[in-house]
Amino acid sequence: MSRYPVAPAPTGRSAPVHTPPRTHWWRARLRASRTTALTLAALVLVTAFLAAAFPRAREAYETDGVRHALGSAPPDQRTVEITVSRADLTGGDPAAAYAAPELARQDRAIRGQFTAPLRIAAADAVHGVRTTKAPAAQDTWLPRPEGLTPLLSLYAVSGLERHAGVTRGRLPHAARPGARTLEAAVTVATARTLHLHEGSRLHLAGLTVRICGLLTPRAPQGPYWAVDPLMAAARQDVSVGPPPQRYWRAGLLLAPGDGPALPAAAEPEKFWRYPLDTGALTGRDAPLLRERLVSLEHGAAQARLRTVAGAGALADSEVDELLDSFARTRAAIAPVLAVAACGIGTVAAVVLLMTAGPAAARRHAELALLRARGASLTGLTGQLAAETAAVALPAAAAGGGLALLVPGERLLPSLLAAAAVGLLGTLALPLRAAAAHRRPRPAERGDLVRARPSRRRTVAELTLLVLAVGAVLALRRRGTAAGGVDTLVSAAPVLLAGIAALVLTRLYPLPLRLAARPAARRAGLTGFLSLARAGRAPASAGLPLLALVVALTTASFGGSVLAGIATARDRAALTAVGAEARISAGRALPEALRRAVARVPGVTDAVPIRIGIQPADDNGPPLYLVIADAEAYSRLARATGLGAFDARELADPGGDRPLPALVPPGFVTRFGRAPMALQPEFGQLVIRPRVVRGDTPAQPGGDFVVLNSRSVARLHPDTYADPANGPSLLLLSGHALDAGALRTALRAHTPPSEQPARLTLRSAERAALADSPLQQGAERLYTTAVGAGAGFALLALLLSLLRDAPQRAQLLSRLRTMGLTPAQGRRLMVLEALPQALLAALGGVLTGAAAIRLLGPGTDLTPLALPGAPGDGARNAVRLPFDAASLLLPSAGVLALALAVVLAQARWSGRRRESTELRAGDPR
Repeated sequence: MSRYPVAPAPTGRSAPVHTPPRTHWWRARLRASRTTALTLAALVLVTAFLAAAFPRAREAYETDGVRHALGSAPPDQRTVEITVSRADLTGGDPAAAYAAPELARQDRAIRGQFTAPLRIAAADAVHGVRTTKAPAAQDTWLPRPEGLTPLLSLYAVSGLERHAGVTRGRLPHAARPGARTLEAAVTVATARTLHLHEGSRLHLAGLTVRICGLLTPRAPQGPYWAVDPLMAAARQDVSVGPPPQRYWRAGLLLAPGDGPALPAAAEPEKFWRYPLDTGALTGRDAPLLRERLVSLEHGAAQARLRTVAGAGALADSEVDELLDSFARTRAAIAPVLAVAACGIGTVAAVVLLMTAGPAAARRHAELALLRARGASLTGLTGQLAAETAAVALPAAAAGGGLALLVPGERLLPSLLAAAAVGLLGTLALPLRAAAAHRRPRPAERGDLVRARPSRRRTVAELTLLVLAVGAVLALRRRGTAAGGVDTLVSAAPVLLAGIAALVLTRLYPLPLRLAARPAARRAGLTGFLSLARAGRAPASAGLPLLALVVALTTASFGGSVLAGIATARDRAALTAVGAEARISAGRALPEALRRAVARVPGVTDAVPIRIGIQPADDNGPPLYLVIADAEAYSRLARATGLGAFDARELADPGGDRPLPALVPPGFVTRFGRAPMALQPEFGQLVIRPRVVRGDTPAQPGGDFVVLNSRSVARLHPDTYADPANGPSLLLLSGHALDAGALRTALRAHTPPSEQPARLTLRSAERAALADSPLQQGAERLYTTAVGAGAGFALLALLLSLLRDAPQRAQLLSRLRTMGLTPAQGRRLMVLEALPQALLAALGGVLTGAAAIRLLGPGTDLTPLALPGAPGDGARNAVRLPFDAASLLLPSAGVLALALAVVLAQARWSGRRRESTELRAGDPR
């Protein structure tokens, strides 16, 4: 029997052919390089997320900003009011025009003309009839502070039952047509002030009003009551005639149907008030809302309004002014953010291009062979694009999808940004391969030291230089406070960094050649070999250098922006308070209060100060006379940095000689340095300017005169010792003051019957300067951009170091077989990586400093730092400062990371055997 199986006899049927499963070429390629594919996917996902989230985050903080700008304004500033005077009424029956049904009909018609984004809070809207000139009450029993008769305004308003609760009595009922006695309700606060009660009768010109009920407003701070405060409470006014006299004004709330009776008492006026509803308002709606309001006040919408409300209807609102302020702040912030966005976008694009470098180098021989065998450049590029698209496009889609979780309104900008990142990630490898294999060329080393710039590169560099100069000049001339985003201006730091990278690339071979000559003559191997390896870096090493310099410049510029904002807010808070805390009152503060606050944790010094206002002889601004102990006040001035001086300069001169004074430069300009007399409540004081300082803690930036309290006490001992003339101001210095303990001490030492003293904290003032959502959102976005730029810079450094990691590991293995010690190996790797890292760090510092120096005069940080402060070249505008930490820390981080990476690689390669690294046929 045969040992081998015998083939079966043919049966006339063909055996089935088993074909192997078909595998797509791009799938096989991805399986062969999973690490590279996962790295590219992660980078594209993160970049796409940042690019897509940026416009959504910006829209979100702008929306919060416009809602805060309108929502935080007083109710009268965010209300649209429409009025029709008696002279503008149309029709033959004036009484019918004031009737409640007619007003309600007109109210419905007016509301129908309001379209988005002009939305109203219907629940707080009110309409009715009121008197424009308040009639005088003729009852002698009403309070008269200085003999003047109280004035009572009449309101026949709608919605009283919804916005007030009846405390006593009932709501007013409408009187019969032609009746001269009306019912009215008043708030409890008004009744308490004017001594009114249920059943009181008030006699006005032509009308008698009987109080039928006392009301309590349900939301006294809401727009129904707060727009016209007379409806909620009586107030004291002062007459204009000489002498000015105080008198009471109040409002009487009538039934809506009593509008026709108001002409008998005074000049009536129809009105409709509509508070704006900002709940659905977005940042993109702000320009359209302003356009609608302007049209309602002066344009086509006003003509349509008059067809409904009357020929003389007038619309008035302060909302357009609030929107103008918001628009100015947003326009001033936009250029600063555009600089950060341009910087991080450039760095991200360069890093994406760098990710294709290792793959292109690894597949160089394969692609060159395909081109030599006839593969077309188009077909080769398309195949590589399909490979990377299978990774980059899904990652970009995932990043864009995650960005949709960020609050925002529009989808299109985010989708376009994510698509752009996906396209760049797809084309990075094909474009680099196409550039490298456009023409078949023999294999040769493209060392950075030996590379000679081509004419095209020279032209491109000169073009970039011209653009950079134009951008710097445009930014210095226009500035950022003018508003609007200019692409060339926004790219100024990036263009400067690009020019610096190109210059450093051209200069890089020179120090290597100079250092290599003495190293070649030395006996040691490490120095010469490291410099030779650094000089053999490929010519494409300029791309990592560009990424690092741009990223470091962006980080330095952005860090300086954030430091400038923080410094400006600290300075503004210190100027507003004068110390860490300020306790002020309109009377003398007790000595027990000073002792109590001095014991509060965190308080270093509590300085009592007497401060008063002295009229100036030149009819100019008044002078603030500050009297304090020279020693304590000098310590306070040194602690705060506001006009530090030596206490001995204000020492008591004795006798009748003029008292030395600390004054600002403006005082010397106005009055000179000659002695002058002041007349405070203590008695006459003759002073002579001795010390000139621009600020002082008690009155920063004002027209002040600071005197030593010992000198004043010597000259006027009796009046100075009077408790009524005691210190009315306490300035506290220290760190981390306990605000709760300060308030407790203030309450414990302030009599309940007196007006409480006011406590102002520097920390609270500092926090108030950054409470605008527009500023907070822009600052958070800028901080994120700076952090992302720093992250991309570190990633660019890692990619540049890992690009040559295999060759570096093989070199170490070869040298170890020749007797290289581990310490020499670490020294070799550090010295090899140090030139490029040091070049990038030095370039980042110099370029960042140049960018701040060149672009600082045109960069106004006032809208970001200080809300409502004037900018655009004003004297107190916040300019871009030099911040040493922002300049040095990013570059130091680059050096530290470079050393950490190469040391880690040296340690890792030292644990591997030489047989693992040195394999026959390895092309490295």
